[in-house]
Amino acid sequence: MIEAITFDFGNTLVPVPAAGLRAIVDETAVAMADRLGPFDRDEVRRIWGEERERQFREEVPQFREVDLAQRVVRILARLRGMAAPPHDERWDDAAAAGLSDAREAAWVVDVYSGSFVRSLPAEPGVGELLARLAPRYRLAILSNWPLAATIDRYAEAAGWTPSLTSIVVSQRVGTIKPHPAIFDAARAALGDPSPDRAAILHVGDDWAADIVGAKRAGWRAAWLASRPEDSPLPGSERDESVQPDVELARLEDLEPALDVMAGTPR
Repeated sequence: MIEAITFDFGNTLVPVPAAGLRAIVDETAVAMADRLGPFDRDEVRRIWGEERERQFREEVPQFREVDLAQRVVRILARLRGMAAPPHDERWDDAAAAGLSDAREAAWVVDVYSGSFVRSLPAEPGVGELLARLAPRYRLAILSNWPLAATIDRYAEAAGWTPSLTSIVVSQRVGTIKPHPAIFDAARAALGDPSPDRAAILHVGDDWAADIVGAKRAGWRAAWLASRPEDSPLPGSERDESVQPDVELARLEDLEPALDVMAGTPR
C-alpha cells in the first residue's frame, strides 16, 4: 500500500521551457550588468551560459548539484578581468571570490530565484491535486535543484506548503538523483512511513534521475512521459534497466492511477 508520494519539481510540477528559463536568465543578466557593472548585457548572458555548462560538466557526473552562487562568483570574476580556466581545468574559486563581495552573489541569486517564482506557472491544477492527496498520503517534493530556496519560495507562493510534509532538494542534501543518498534523505524527511520501501511512490519526468533512482531505492515509480520538448533541464532517454509502476501522460492522470494501484478504480 502506498503511504507517501514524492514529486519532482522541474518539468513535473512546474514546466520549464527554454523560453521561460531564458527570460529568467535575461532578467538576471540585465540586473547584474546594470547594478554590478556596468557590463555589456550580452556578455553577461554569454558568460552565464558558458559557466552553467561548465558546472554541469564538472558536477553532474560526480552526482553533485551545481552551486548557483559559485556560478555568479565565476561570472563576476570573468567580467572583472579574470581569465576562465581551460576547458579541462577547474576554477581557482578562492581567487575568483576575491573579485566580488559575497553580498553581490547573494543579491544576484535572489534576483534569479525571485524571477523564477514570478515567471513560470505550475502545471494546471497542481495545488488542487496536492490538496486532495494530502489527507490520504504524506507528500513531499524531491528535486534536483541548485537553489533550494527557490522551491521553498515557489511552494509558499503557490499555496502548496500546507499539503507538503517536506521539501527535499539536492542542494541541501549534497547529492543529486539518482544517487540513493537523496532518496534516503527523502524517506527520513517523510518520517520513514513504512518498513516497506515500496510504500513510497516517486513521480518524475527524468528517466535516469527519477525512475531508475526510485526503483533502485526500492520505491515505486510513476513516469510522467511528457515535458517541454525544448527544456534545457537535464533529461535522459528511457531504457529497459527498470520498469515504472505506472506511466502518466499528464500529471492529472495520477489520481486515477493511484486508485487502480490500490484496487479501487473509478
